[in-house]
Amino acid sequence: MLATGGTIAGTSASGSDNLGYTAAQLGIEELLASVPALRSVPLLTEQVAQIDSKDMSFPIWRDLALRCENWLAQPEVAGLVITHGTDTLEETAFFLHAALTPTKPVVLTCAMRPATALAPDGPQNLVDAVLVALHPEARGVVVVCDGTIHGALDISKQHPTRVDTFSSGDAGPIGYVEHGRLRLSRDWPAPYRPSPFPLRQLPGDGQWPRVEIVMSHAGAGSAVVQALRSAGVDGLVAATTGNGTLHSALEAALLEAQGAGVSVIRATRCTRGGIVELPGEPLPAAGALSPVKARIALLLQLIEQREQRA
Repeated sequence: MLATGGTIAGTSASGSDNLGYTAAQLGIEELLASVPALRSVPLLTEQVAQIDSKDMSFPIWRDLALRCENWLAQPEVAGLVITHGTDTLEETAFFLHAALTPTKPVVLTCAMRPATALAPDGPQNLVDAVLVALHPEARGVVVVCDGTIHGALDISKQHPTRVDTFSSGDAGPIGYVEHGRLRLSRDWPAPYRPSPFPLRQLPGDGQWPRVEIVMSHAGAGSAVVQALRSAGVDGLVAATTGNGTLHSALEAALLEAQGAGVSVIRATRCTRGGIVELPGEPLPAAGALSPVKARIALLLQLIEQREQRA
């Protein structure tokens, strides 16, 4: 079990306060001490980070991926559970899905209420996540929250406060944890890549490509793109309206950026479905990837391209 902090490890001055808490206050051993159901499970634990997930960073992603790689290579390890905050969980899950290609399960879990809440959701999520990680058929990167198993490719946070905050959109959940048993509704996630990303290529702090997201909306213009180009951006993800459509002024600025060597990709703002690419479109599309996940895919692509040129 690899811990990174988050609300699941958060505390509040009042048990009735589920919003005014401070995330990432409890270490993994303190957290597990409140879950008697896991005392008989042979768990190894490691505190990889201790942050509010809104502050997730590239160095922590790199450290987490390398620790996952290390533990997944151990024959006695059946699977991994990662505790994480909900704010950027979908991004970390997709990053690991795109980088690791694991045959063993990598299960992220979380909480929407702090550990000090009158009715915390973290303990049950932990128990469910361990159950999924120990399932003999489980594989790939998944998220377990509120009794639901989501694939890393599909998951997105849909509600700011409810315990059932996540959705798998059109794909639907992989399955459910019900009274200590798994009920699957579709296959475990297929690998995102044919082989694992060479994690040693992941750069150190301050050396990752700069990829930013710009949004198309009524009255969108070129100023943001121009400012980012002046700041030396390497890639841009356009969060588009509808089926990849862009305000004409923003589209012109993105085409100009692409012509100047900036990598540009379109991803729809819509929370269901993905862009159906039409022939002859000048800006490539990210398919069903959300803007934040398209950004991660582009980051890894740019890192690989940099290594190939070196």
